[in-house]
Amino acid sequence: MQALAFRLSPGQDLKVELDNFAKTNALEAACVLTCVGSLRKAVLRLADQPGVVEYEQKFEIVSLTGTLSQRDAHYHISLSDSEGRTIGGHLWEGCLIYTTAEIVIGVLPGVRFVREFDPVSGYDELVVQ
Repeated sequence: MQALAFRLSPGQDLKVELDNFAKTNALEAACVLTCVGSLRKAVLRLADQPGVVEYEQKFEIVSLTGTLSQRDAHYHISLSDSEGRTIGGHLWEGCLIYTTAEIVIGVLPGVRFVREFDPVSGYDELVVQ
């Protein structure tokens, strides 16, 4: 595995920048190894909910996981508020960096991630090639 690291600045969109990083670097199969930082706005799709929820407050990023390629991605995030309460869900566009996000991506050589519709789940699911 090869590790690549980068940092985001205030106001950047976390999901958009992760997706752009995968495209710019022509990643075929990668995963988020770690991410620490903060958000000033969070947009999440919560478990078993059809739409997204927006939060306009400051959060610490306590966890970010996911699989990504230059074609598509799937991310989950956990956030902690100023009282230590934690929320989490699917990362959506619109999550804006507050101070920073320090991200390390693991690149998997010889592997390709694609997504195909799964009739059991009803979603496009990961296929490892």
